[in-house]
Amino acid sequence: MSNQQTVQDIYAAFGRGDIPAILERLADDVRWDHLPDGGGAQRHDVPWLRERTGRDEVGGFFEALGGLEIHELAPTGFFEAGDTVVVLLDEDATVRATGERFRDRTAHVWTFTSDGRVVEFRHIADTVKHVEAYAARAMA
Repeated sequence: MSNQQTVQDIYAAFGRGDIPAILERLADDVRWDHLPDGGGAQRHDVPWLRERTGRDEVGGFFEALGGLEIHELAPTGFFEAGDTVVVLLDEDATVRATGERFRDRTAHVWTFTSDGRVVEFRHIADTVKHVEAYAARAMA
């Protein structure tokens, strides 16, 4: 199976709500949304944009997504080169706690081990949109 097919299967599992099927595709020590320079997490309280390491912590990412009502998460393109798959997506969600809605065009970067497991995931997005929607009540 190609890495691109694995990523497509991950999105299909997400659409079905099958989080265990996603976690099975990850390396034990997967790095999730780590900054590339190793400089630590960005300074915000948005729970779905935090750095995570390992399958258990990534499970917490999916729990954090429960704070969103996702209206659309639609891949628009898949690009594979070597051990990396980049996915362009249209994203539309409402933060349940604030009622604030945001839309974004994002990219997900998936990096694989030689045995076909995801070893790193990066969510490239306009984090300001996420932060503002999440913090809307505090800012009012």
